[in-house]
Amino acid sequence: AKMSGFNSLAPKTKNLIVAGGLTGFVFGVYFYTMRAVGGTDELQVAIDKFEGQRRKQEAEEALPSKA
Repeated sequence: AKMSGFNSLAPKTKNLIVAGGLTGFVFGVYFYTMRAVGGTDELQVAIDKFEGQRRKQEAEEALPSKA
């Protein structure tokens, strides 16, 4: 199935059409992926919670005991 309209275009024009299509596809995949993972990042929430607990524990250990 030849695309006679596409074949009659100049090579630079063909390249621009292909480049535009590929760029559109890449941006589409990028934005779809960012939207899909951009919601609630459960792993990041868990990491932040763990780091907060660790900082709290380190601060408690750094305080001199009152005994």
